[in-house]
Amino acid sequence: MSEAGVPRSPQDLEHAVVRFAGDSGDGMQLTGTEFTREAAMHGNDLATFPDYPAEIRAPAGTLAGVSGYQIQFASHEVFSPGDQPDTLVAMNPAALKVHLCDLKRGGLLIVNEASFKQGDLDRAGWKANPLTDGSLEGYRVIKVDFERLVNKAVEGTGVSTKDAARCKNFYALGLVFWIYSRDTEREEVAIRSRFAKSPELAEANLRAFKSGYFYGETTEAPDAHYTIAPARLKSGKYRNITGNSALALGLVAAAQQAGLRIFFGSYPITPASDILHELSKFRRFNVTTFQAEDEIAAICSAIGGSFAGALGMTASSGPGIALKTEALGLALMTELPLVIVNVQRGGPSTGLPTKTEQSDLFQAVYGRNGESPIPVIASRSPADCFDAAFEACKIAIEIRSPVILLSDGSIANGSEPWLLPEISSLPKIDARMTTDPAGFMPYKRDEKLARPWAVPGTPGLEHRIGGLEKDALTGNVSYDAENHEKMVRTRAEKVRRVADRYPKTEPYYDPEGDVLVIGWGGTYGSITQAVIEARSTGLRVGHVHLRHIFPLPNDLTDVVARYRAVLIPELNTGQLRLHLRGQLGIEGMGLNKVQGKPFHVAEVRSAIESLARRTAPPAVQEIHS
Repeated sequence: MSEAGVPRSPQDLEHAVVRFAGDSGDGMQLTGTEFTREAAMHGNDLATFPDYPAEIRAPAGTLAGVSGYQIQFASHEVFSPGDQPDTLVAMNPAALKVHLCDLKRGGLLIVNEASFKQGDLDRAGWKANPLTDGSLEGYRVIKVDFERLVNKAVEGTGVSTKDAARCKNFYALGLVFWIYSRDTEREEVAIRSRFAKSPELAEANLRAFKSGYFYGETTEAPDAHYTIAPARLKSGKYRNITGNSALALGLVAAAQQAGLRIFFGSYPITPASDILHELSKFRRFNVTTFQAEDEIAAICSAIGGSFAGALGMTASSGPGIALKTEALGLALMTELPLVIVNVQRGGPSTGLPTKTEQSDLFQAVYGRNGESPIPVIASRSPADCFDAAFEACKIAIEIRSPVILLSDGSIANGSEPWLLPEISSLPKIDARMTTDPAGFMPYKRDEKLARPWAVPGTPGLEHRIGGLEKDALTGNVSYDAENHEKMVRTRAEKVRRVADRYPKTEPYYDPEGDVLVIGWGGTYGSITQAVIEARSTGLRVGHVHLRHIFPLPNDLTDVVARYRAVLIPELNTGQLRLHLRGQLGIEGMGLNKVQGKPFHVAEVRSAIESLARRTAPPAVQEIHS
């Protein structure tokens, strides 16, 4: 209360970054997801970054077992989950040790003081208790005994001691709801719905949530009560969506617009498994999902689906794509439509299964035996996965080719508001199934160099298919040297012509100037915000974010020529930089990070400003100095 006994009015903010962190069994992903849902319902624009261990149950209380979830939500457009959190919720010493370094100086720190016993401190590697040794000076600290307060809140609900302890994440959620003036009624409905099959658990979690909210209200946590108004977004109906969910919907929408069934053959692998889970919900839209015994069976079954007249699809991550590689060549040779989704993660080998990376560009573009060009496109954000998936299907169907769609772990598991498209605005896709046997030749090509798609069993359309080289017209097996070269060059030209139908490359922001930033995939948000901030200092900066990785846009070299320098940020050691040099002769400076983490906005902005200074004309350098 204020001195007059009147509750303090909350402080208006334009944006905030909140990070929930705790043991992998503390429910931090659920807590972050619930807070994100409420932010979306409130009308904020947002971006999220879930970060969790690869182990299903990592050692409790250890640094390796820390799970985190970050969200930036705002009254304006949001491009990234943010760099440093304004508020950090640390449920144990390990979470505090891992994440304290990121919290803004003066930021709000909520800690579960009940978990800071000596054994907990030892497991996390603290030499002394940070709650008492001065380590937290410079932060606004709210110490809460979650265990005691939660146990008191759930008394009489009939839940076990173990289940009571699991309610502390909802206590933390309630406290953060109060801090940021969130609507509790919607969350109360959501809790009852989530635990509808267990009324006692529903009541316990609901009480914990309310108790956390009332704790904030009655104690009036110091300087920690805020409001963030809804964002002024384009009018329409929005849905908060993850990248994997949006991608699944894009696949379904494209198949519907083509009038085709979907056959999705897949093998579970992090972080791509949710695509299989999502598609399994859409049987009413003629979607058949098949969980195969391995990655090879998954892609081969999808090729069989396309051969039978469905749109074949499969999804995996880098290790699984490696296993699918031989069958990718088969799909290319048979010239059947096939969509292959690669949700990238840290490698090599099993690598970092739950961490994000962009290390599979070379694998996607070059990773097959023989001359095997395949179109490769990349999504840039969770909502963009819908459009990218739709386009991948459209290209695959129109030119009768496998198409690789690149996503990554941060896109797949991250979420943002998605403006639902009008169905009438989606283009129709002409599958052009061949049914007339008159003049039929299985490798006679149309204006896009696509061969006919003839469903087996159609009278008069019998033809040979397989991995051996084909005659350029009849499709019969051919070992003729000149025919082989003709087929190799024809398949390559078919893929090259895809670039002729791309829209004109228009850089975001400055169309010419000091620095052009070229990016791809999940770096979009960090790059965009960095460009905005760099331009505020007077620099002229453009941004091209490549949807089309192969073939590259025909006009990209013309765009690059309008800038003094090129910066290419990637979460790898420089694959796009080498790809641009090899394909188009474009030279650029790389900004590379391989830590299983996305770029901070500050990292990209610093690189832009540094490159602009180094390449500025002498007169400009003198002015800045």
